Amino acid sequence: EKLYDAPIDLNAKTKNIIKLYHEGDVRSYYKAQCMHCVDPACASACMLGSLHKDKVTGVVAYDPDYCVGCRYCQMACPFNVPKFEFSKAAPKIVKCELCRHRVKDAPTVVGGFTRYPKGQGPACCEVCPRQAVIYGKRDELVAEAKRRIAENPGRYYQDRVYGETEVGGTQVLYLSHVPFAKLGLPEFGDRPVPEVAYTVQDGIYWRLPFVAPAALYAVLAAVVIRNRRIRSAETGESEKEATQ
Repeated sequence: EKLYDAPIDLNAKTKNIIKLYHEGDVRSYYKAQCMHCVDPACASACMLGSLHKDKVTGVVAYDPDYCVGCRYCQMACPFNVPKFEFSKAAPKIVKCELCRHRVKDAPTVVGGFTRYPKGQGPACCEVCPRQAVIYGKRDELVAEAKRRIAENPGRYYQDRVYGETEVGGTQVLYLSHVPFAKLGLPEFGDRPVPEVAYTVQDGIYWRLPFVAPAALYAVLAAVVIRNRRIRSAETGESEKEATQ
């Protein structure tokens, strides 16, 4: 059970990648990219609004001018999508933005799907010869996915659209004839990550009303420092073993 690809995964230079799952006679291609969540955890974690949800297109957009390189978005994303330019002196975050820089004119509806003029929509959708990757409004895509399931009984592993409900819904959706987990798509509940985080935060402040936020952050900082020291110690031990 392996995924063959080059490079091995998304990185600071690769915003999209086609992966090949191969097991016996079963083969399946999977396009890895930003999932453009309906309620994006990365945007909720971003302190300065560098990552934000476009209210018109739904794209989870990135503005490097506001980014301070904290990488909170990396830690918050349940799909491990945002990548950091570690090799640069002034590093930024890299992720798919559905080619929003190409859009200049308003879209039109063609055959029930929202389409941008040629050369203005996501490039991956524009060049796909088999309509394995298509673009449209979310409700249009959900309807199309369910139509394909209904018209092709037995083709898909489950009569399920991945991303319809996961983490509150994503705007990138998948159909697959192998288990989604084998493609690297995790199993999640239907609650958005920010909603879960807010619930935890509210619980802390309501249940501990006499604990000042500063004291709470001091405790959290101590935990972070302790974890870093543990990791440093483990790294040191590993280096010693490697040189013996």
